[in-house]
Amino acid sequence: MTVTDPAFLPCGDAALSVEFGRVVDPRLNALALDLDAALTAAPPEGLLETVPTYRALLVHFDPLITDHEEIERAVRDLLGDLETSTKTPRRWRVPVVYGGEYGVDLEDLAKAHGLTPDEVVTRHSAGVYTVAMLGFTPGFCYLAGLDPSLATPRRTDPREVTPAGTIAIGGDQANIASIEAPSGWNLIGRTPLRNFMPAREPAFLIDAGDEVVFEAIAEDAWAALDEAAAAGEWIAEEIAREDTHG
Repeated sequence: MTVTDPAFLPCGDAALSVEFGRVVDPRLNALALDLDAALTAAPPEGLLETVPTYRALLVHFDPLITDHEEIERAVRDLLGDLETSTKTPRRWRVPVVYGGEYGVDLEDLAKAHGLTPDEVVTRHSAGVYTVAMLGFTPGFCYLAGLDPSLATPRRTDPREVTPAGTIAIGGDQANIASIEAPSGWNLIGRTPLRNFMPAREPAFLIDAGDEVVFEAIAEDAWAALDEAAAAGEWIAEEIAREDTHG
C-alpha cells in the first residue's frame, strides 16, 4: 500500500475511508492530514465532511449527489501531490496547572518512572506535540510527540467522570480533553482552555494538524483564566514556531 494506492473502504452508502496503512505512523498521519487539506481546498461535488485519523481519512458525501466511485476518483486525482505539501501548521501555547486536584495521577505516574513530579512536568511541557486527530468527544485532541520516558499504560480502573480540560497520558499518547467524560488516561494536569464551545465562533479552536506546546502556570492563575475561557475567550495563544517556550 502506497500514497498513490491506498485502500478505499466503503462505509455505508454515504462515506468512504481512505486507508494509508494499518499502523500508527507519523508519515501516514501526515498523508491523512494533507489529503484532508487538499479536499477542503478543492471539494468535489457532494462532499459533506472529512475526518482525519492517525492513518486514514473518512470522507462523508451526499449519496443523492455523488457515489463511492466518484469520490474515489476525486481522491486519486489529488494523491500525487500529497508528498510535496508545504503547509505550515498553526502552533498553540496552552496553559496548564499540573498536579494536585488538577492532575490527580501526577505523583503516581512520576513514581512509576522513577521521577519527581517536577521532572514529569518539565519533560511534558518541553515537547512540541502534533494534533494527530480529534475524536472520542468533540474537540478531544490526540497528541503525538510525547517524550517516550513518560509513556504510561492506561489505568486498569477507568474513571466514570474526568473534568473538561484534563491533560493526560495514555500509552505513548498525550491528550487535551474537551468536555467532561469517562477516561482511563492518567491525569497530570488541567487547562482552562475550552477547545469545544458550540455557541462560540469558531466552535473548535485547535484542530487536527495543529501543533501544541504546554506552559505550566500557577494554581492561583486558574480562576481568572477559567472565567475568561467560560466567556468564550480562546485562552490558548497562537505563537510563532520559533517562539515555542520563550
